[in-house]
Formats: sequence, C-alpha cells, structure tokens
Amino acid sequence: MMQSNQKLKREMITRKESAKKIILKLAWPVIAEQSLATITQIVDMMMVGRLGPAAITAIGLSIQPLLLAQALGASLSVGTTALVARFIGAGEEGEAGRVLQQSLLASFIVSGFILAIYYIFAENIITLIGAETEVIPLGTSYLRLLIPGLFFMFMGFMISAALRGAGDTRTPMKVNILVNVLNVIGNYILIFGHFGAPRLGLDGAAVATTLARTIGGFILFVYVFRESAIITIVRKNFFKPDLPLIKRVLKIGLPATMEQLVMRAAQILYVRVVAGLGTVAYAAHQIAINAESISYMPGFGIAVAATTLVGQNLGAEQPERAEESAYESWKIGALIMGFMALIFLLIPEFLIRLYSDDPQIIRLGARNLRIVAFAQIQMGTQFIFAGALRGAGDTRSVFYSTAVSSWIGRLGMAYLFIHILNWGLVGAWLAMVVDWTMRGSYVYLRFRQGYWKQIKV
Repeated sequence: MMQSNQKLKREMITRKESAKKIILKLAWPVIAEQSLATITQIVDMMMVGRLGPAAITAIGLSIQPLLLAQALGASLSVGTTALVARFIGAGEEGEAGRVLQQSLLASFIVSGFILAIYYIFAENIITLIGAETEVIPLGTSYLRLLIPGLFFMFMGFMISAALRGAGDTRTPMKVNILVNVLNVIGNYILIFGHFGAPRLGLDGAAVATTLARTIGGFILFVYVFRESAIITIVRKNFFKPDLPLIKRVLKIGLPATMEQLVMRAAQILYVRVVAGLGTVAYAAHQIAINAESISYMPGFGIAVAATTLVGQNLGAEQPERAEESAYESWKIGALIMGFMALIFLLIPEFLIRLYSDDPQIIRLGARNLRIVAFAQIQMGTQFIFAGALRGAGDTRSVFYSTAVSSWIGRLGMAYLFIHILNWGLVGAWLAMVVDWTMRGSYVYLRFRQGYWKQIKV
C-alpha cells in the first residue's frame, strides 16, 4: 500500500498528462468541499436570519476576530503545504511527514495562546468592533462558545495543508463534508430545540459548529497516523521541536501570517466603518458577504491546485511546467469567475431572499452583489496567482500586495466613499472592488517577472 502511495505522489509530476486535466483533478474536491461549506453557511445564515437582525449582526461581528484566528491557522499552514509539496516532488516522503509533525506541534502552541486571549477578552473584542448595546451579549456568548472548536480547526488546517501539498485533496474534502453536514444538523436541532433538545437560539449555532469542528479535527489526526495515508506523520519524538525544520516552515509561513494579520486588522476596521451605518445596513452587508462567498469556492479550489503543482514541479526541478500549471489554472479560474459575475448581476435578489424576507435588506443586499460582480475576475486572479507564488515560497510579495490593497484600497477608500463622499453602503462595496483590483494586478505582474523560480525553501 505504501509503495502504491509513493507511486501516486511521483505520478503527479512525471506522467505525460495535460496541465488542465491535473488541475481539475486536484481542484474539484476542493471546489466540492468549498461548495458544501458555502451551502452550509447559507443554511446557517437562513436559520439564524429567522432570529432577527440583531442575531445576524452578532454573528457578523463575532466572525471578524474568528476570521483573524482562522487566518493565522491557514497562513501557518502555507509553509506546510509549500514544503510538503517540494519534498513530495523530490521523492522525500519521510521529510514531508516530519514537516507535518512539526507543523502540528507549532499549531498546538499558537492555538492555545489565541484561545485563552479570545475567551478572556470576548466582550471587550465585540465592543471594540462596534457592536450596539443589544448585540454585545449575543456576540460575546457566541464567540466564547466557538472558542473550544478552534483548537481542532487549527489541527485540521495543518493536516489538510499537508495532504493537499502531497496531492491528496479528496481526504480533506470528505472530512470537511462530514463537518458541514454535522454542523447543519446540529444547528437545526439546537437553534430551534428539535428532537427534545433545548432551544438555544444563537448559542445553539455556536455549539453545533464547535462539536462539528472537534469531530473533523480528530478524524484527520487519526487518519495521518495510518501507514496507508499519502503522507504519514512521524511518531518518533512527536513532541520534540525540530527548530531548523520549524524555521523553514516559518520562513514561508510568517509572511503569510503577517499578510493575514494586516488584512484582518484592516477588515475589522472596515467592518467598524460599515457597522456605523446601522444594524439594518450591516445586516444587508453581512448577508451579501455570505451570498458572495459562493464565488470563492472555484477560485480557492483552483488556487490550491496551483499551489500544489507549482511546489511539486519546483521540487522536481521543472520550473517551466510549474509556470504552465499556474497560467492554465488562471484561464480556468477566469472563465468560472466570469460566470459568477453574471449570476451576481442577473439574480442577486434571489440569493438575498434565501437569507431574509425584509424588503430593505433584499434591496440593499442585491445592490451590493451587483457592485461586487465587477470584481470577480480580479478576485480569481488574486486567488490563483497568490496561490502559485505561495507554492513557490514567495509569500512576501503576497504580503506586500495585501497590506497595501487592504489598507489603502479597502479601508482607505471605504472611509473616503462613506464619510467624505457620503455614498453609504454603496461606497463600502465599491472599496471592495478597488481592493481586489489592486491585489489581483500586483500578484499577476509579480508572477510574470519569474523571480519565484529561484526561491529556495
């Protein structure tokens, strides 16, 4: 079984198969996984939406610090994916397993620190973001109940990153599908009190999410201890730090972490600016954000394929094939994201009605989606070329582009459009278009320069 797995690992590089076919083979499980996750988010928001605008706003504001924590976990996993892909491409499977081991050890430390801070200061965080008085207790309780599941979510990030770097996108898909299904079932039971369970309202949504994430992280952890896995964790000296190897992971991951910190900080301030428009306006904003997330799934899936293929091909010393993979990924992504733009232009009201029947929220949310339709191709460009650069280990350039665009393009323009030009919620969404356009343009130009081919990880 181990020999067949090693053959599969090398096959990703050596077989004479079109780049397009390999990209789709890697991307479709991620797209399927993201699709179900998005459907789950839609169903979750539909359920919570029945609890009223205050509940929607509480989730929207609580999500911001959670997104920051998730971003830290995901960014640390960037180094894991890049190094695993390089080692797999070079045929060094044992070293790939050591990368996973050390990445998990680092994630345990980081997640424990974040969880403690969030739990202690939950109310202060929700207040700082700009919650109104009626929203603060709802958001505080929701945030605290989600915190235990973040430990297992971090674990899942690292393991999924390693599996994807090795070319296995199906296992994370299967586990995350299970997590999302459990989350929806748990929401139905605990939010509304079905099947004899207590009616917990918004707290029920948090408890369901925590339970689902815990189960998913545990399953992935057990899976990578099996010899039949495409990448097997090194068990010897599991809790002993390997500082040189951790340093290599962090060399790639730290710029990605800084990228996420800077971006999320800008987004939290951006949310504060938008929240100042009132509860109804922010509810329409949050629902439109949730509906827009259906466009992330194809872009993210293809970006994962680009990351894996660029990393593996560089490990196999085939930079030309790495470049071909990235450009083919972008072509596929541009077509799909263009199609998503048409959906947002033509039927935005239908999407918003899935969440709310409030006429004002429907009108404002639909207008938001029509605006962001003009950013879809730029968004796909950013996802895919940023993914390609990360696969090569060039996370610094992605950090620079995100820092400038999120603070100037999104936050700066939002302040200008909302408070100086008085464009209201329209200004907030126009700022998003500016942000994605800046980011997509930079990473595309950076990739074309080709410096990423000489990076040593």
